[in-house]
Amino acid sequence: MNPDDQPMREWGLPAAGEMERVVVVSPHLDDAVLSCGRFLGSVSDPTVVTVFAGNPPAYPDPMRKWDVQSGFSPSDDVMAARRAEDERALAVLDTTPVHLDCVEYTYREGDRPVPPEEIAEMLAPALATLRPSLVVAPFGLANPDHDVTHRACMIARGRMDRTVAWWCYEDSGYKHIPGMLAWRVSSMFRKNVWPTPVCPSITTTEETKREAIDCYPSQLLALEDDWHVTRKLDAPAPEQFWRLAPPPEGWEGLAEA
Repeated sequence: MNPDDQPMREWGLPAAGEMERVVVVSPHLDDAVLSCGRFLGSVSDPTVVTVFAGNPPAYPDPMRKWDVQSGFSPSDDVMAARRAEDERALAVLDTTPVHLDCVEYTYREGDRPVPPEEIAEMLAPALATLRPSLVVAPFGLANPDHDVTHRACMIARGRMDRTVAWWCYEDSGYKHIPGMLAWRVSSMFRKNVWPTPVCPSITTTEETKREAIDCYPSQLLALEDDWHVTRKLDAPAPEQFWRLAPPPEGWEGLAEA
């Protein structure tokens, strides 16, 4: 965007019409609510597309650590329970869930994540069907499933109508790992996709977001074990969003400075 096309006072604000049809892409069944629940609750009729919502061909034996931490037993259909949690959480925020069938990397042989190109083959048409004015993708920090989701989003972005706006959100928990967020921002900057903070209006309270998060009781057990999530929820970091756009005309050289 040329800075002459938009007054400086408009930088960092949503553009006209951008918020009409909002779709948030979530790696797992909880990430969108944890990372941008207040935003979802502040938007009219948003949709969350969760990538890793599919069942594995068989649950591992012995059980994976995360499922044990989450309080599941060997006879449980873990993903069915988690999809039900997600539906309840998104209902609190008046948000429509869309669940794709990709399988989390820890359920796959050798802990190998689904390649981003395969995810994009499912994600791009799912997004196109929803006809979004804005897609909000994860930065995809640290966790392999988050990383490939981000990369798949960037592939889908290249295939979609250029009138669709794209933002990124900061992955809850993972954004606190030293250097992770800065690394992703800088790597995108060097590719001439300049992540720039944007400030949407947030009207939903932290209490409503917490009500939605509480609909994920299994995940909160594991998140508390790994991340002390309740301490972060009790003193919440602001939800931050970053617009993805080419550099303003004439500013391209900053990427190499």
